[in-house]
Amino acid sequence: MAGTFTLRVVSPEGNVLKEEAEFVVLPGETGEVGILPNHAPLITALGIGVIRYTVNSKVEKIATSGGFVEVSDNKVTVLADTAEPGDKIDLERAIAAKERAETRLAHRTDGIDSRRAELALLRAVARIHAAQD
Repeated sequence: MAGTFTLRVVSPEGNVLKEEAEFVVLPGETGEVGILPNHAPLITALGIGVIRYTVNSKVEKIATSGGFVEVSDNKVTVLADTAEPGDKIDLERAIAAKERAETRLAHRTDGIDSRRAELALLRAVARIHAAQD
């Protein structure tokens, strides 16, 4: 193992994760960001997607819907709007949310907030990806 760093994920609901990780891939606003031990300091926006991190050579996932990431002194701190570990996600509920969002987008009317439906779809897809192996 080349080394580890402290990965901490916090949401408004509280601490979601604190682990010594080997690697993490974060969904940035403009693409994925990979972090290894001894990474240069960084602050960036977190997008909707899946955080993938490796602990003891095993990949784990957390669905997130935005926030911020700070990398400093071999610590990665994620301040997430929402963060849900993949093993705690109700896959059937996530699939139903995806289908509802797709239906809203397919049948747009003046009463439908398209951007809200698009964001709901992105969040549902992230939750599905985090829940699947």
